[in-house]
Amino acid sequence: MNRTGSANGGRRPVVAIVGRPNVGKSTLLNRIVGRREAIVEERPGVTRDRKEVEADWRGHEFTLVDTGGWLSAAEGDLDGKVSRQSEQAIGDADVVLFVVDATAGVMADDASVAEMLRRSDTPCLLVANKIDHSVHEPLIWELLSLGLGEPYPVSALHGRGSGDLLDAVVEHFPELPEPGAESDASRPSEADTAGEGGGEADDDIISVAIVGRPNVGKSTLFNRLVGAERSVVHDLPGTTRDSIDTVVETDLGPLRFVDTAGMRRKSRIEDGTEYYSLVRALGSIDRADVALLLIDATEGVTHQDQRLAERIDVAGCPTVILLNKWELLDAEDRADVERQLGRKLEFLARAPVLKVSALTGLGVHRLQPVLEATIQDYHRRIPTRAVNQVLRAAQAAHPAPGGARVLYALQGASDPPTFTLFANRTLPQTYLRYLERSLREGFDLGSTPIKLRVRRRSE
Repeated sequence: MNRTGSANGGRRPVVAIVGRPNVGKSTLLNRIVGRREAIVEERPGVTRDRKEVEADWRGHEFTLVDTGGWLSAAEGDLDGKVSRQSEQAIGDADVVLFVVDATAGVMADDASVAEMLRRSDTPCLLVANKIDHSVHEPLIWELLSLGLGEPYPVSALHGRGSGDLLDAVVEHFPELPEPGAESDASRPSEADTAGEGGGEADDDIISVAIVGRPNVGKSTLFNRLVGAERSVVHDLPGTTRDSIDTVVETDLGPLRFVDTAGMRRKSRIEDGTEYYSLVRALGSIDRADVALLLIDATEGVTHQDQRLAERIDVAGCPTVILLNKWELLDAEDRADVERQLGRKLEFLARAPVLKVSALTGLGVHRLQPVLEATIQDYHRRIPTRAVNQVLRAAQAAHPAPGGARVLYALQGASDPPTFTLFANRTLPQTYLRYLERSLREGFDLGSTPIKLRVRRRSE
């Protein structure tokens, strides 16, 4: 779990929201952070993985963890894994919010969760949810039978009582200086705070999104990469409903691995939950620095794999292709999959391809060196003189039609490498692709996207 320092110093406290399914845990998380971070629907089982978001209340920053519904008699392997995720969140937390649907009274699973929490040393606040009006407040007294103290009446949907609840939450945090009360000696210097503000420090962490169709092994790979059972893994397609991320310290520095929901064609999306899962997954791709496109090698490169690859290509982030379940293929099938890659993903021809098994770990160790090279190319800065030498040679070999030519060029930005070309007139798109290829080959930029911006001399 990533517990970075808070603005007040020290590590950021962790607050876990737990309870049985469909009591309003995700709605409460969204209310606290003030935006729709967690997917919410009026049916149980929408949340399955632990989801962490950053929150603050009156200058106190903390990590808020949403969990799937806890079931004492978990029906099936998937429900058991979801329940274990909740138990692990309780063990990692500094404060637990135990959410109960006050309108439904005390259910058997509520009592089981309460019994587990009473054995825990972690401070626990009992949250009586769905108290949408003062006339409903008498309902909370039945919850005293859970043995966790006086309940806090709230309406996660409407925000009623959430401020009083958060006041109680921060009282359980470790003692920290009041915001703005630190001495000059303890206040960070300008050098320490350069680049901070609005989460920019976190933005410096390389984000690696794991993308693929449903049930190709994304969560299994994610758990192997982060070294923990962080996402629920099951052979039921669509187990992951939201994008889950974890920051891992590596030899390359901190990397943020993001497990995304499996993406299908819009015509195959069956409900609102799956639609929001798709939206979150697409957002993770747009924000990613590197995308790992996971393909089930036993099924070959499908049409949907092609569509996902196109979507990643449009987002402009480097791509690494992982052929999962490679150990299950014989020599003939392996050759067929490699032919499919060259034919169906030709536009990603420069992307590195790794044959792996997320389940057994086969070949996964080769991912880090590939990521290192990809990230280096993504951050690459090329001297202006070298850029112009390559472009002059390219133009000498194949001049542009109609007397058009690049007079001067420079790299204006990185992440990805972006070049500004000053030309005497408009350059055809086909010639720009030729210049892009010349720059890529001249500086060995691999699969990293390149952006070209053309400015006319008159501009």
